[in-house]
Amino acid sequence: MKLSDLKIGQHGIIKEFTDLALSVKLMEMGCLPGESVCLERIAPLGDPIAIKVSGYQLSLRKEEASKVILHI
Repeated sequence: MKLSDLKIGQHGIIKEFTDLALSVKLMEMGCLPGESVCLERIAPLGDPIAIKVSGYQLSLRKEEASKVILHI
């Protein structure tokens, strides 16, 4: 499942990334494989989304979130 497919309140564990450049950026911000994430908010028009990861809230574009693969 992709991070962009989560519903508010759902949790997942980061499995892998499908974009190398984006993966480096996200890993620098604490989105590491094996880390638990929770979808906390979705903007009124659906983009961006807010996730909780590594103890803090991070906002991502839906396009970026679609490149993060999760275990549910």
